[in-house]
Amino acid sequence: MKSFFYICIGLLLVSCTSNTIYKKPENLIPKDSMISLLTDMYIASSAKNQKNKFLKREKNYMILVYEKYKIDSTRFDASNTYYTSKVDEYAEILKKVKGNIDLLDSLYRKKQEVQDSIKGIKKGGKLKRDTVLDKELLLDDAPKELIKREDRELKKKT
Repeated sequence: MKSFFYICIGLLLVSCTSNTIYKKPENLIPKDSMISLLTDMYIASSAKNQKNKFLKREKNYMILVYEKYKIDSTRFDASNTYYTSKVDEYAEILKKVKGNIDLLDSLYRKKQEVQDSIKGIKKGGKLKRDTVLDKELLLDDAPKELIKREDRELKKKT
């Protein structure tokens, strides 16, 4: 009885293979479109728990991605299943998706840095002090003798 049990388990393990390659679907999403689609889908899924500009949480941004690419979830599932069965191609697609996301991340970080520098915010959350404003504030508080001395030194240098 014990040997029969081991033979059945052995046959079960031998009969199972993970090298299943699915047939190419009729409405397969092209590889370059799949890269763009997956990029947008990863961004949409990561934004799921973030509040939008109206301070509300949208539960499913995927619908917007499907509308953008004019596809439905069935077509995406069939194409995604086909590409995942070809591990090398899917790994290449995912590398390009990661590159796109990294590129967008660096682009938005640079944009944020420019906006922060325009607003006068320093890295670390501290406000930069405007030198012109500081000089005016100092001039208001400084004794008149020091102001005249600074003016004379500036005239000598120029």
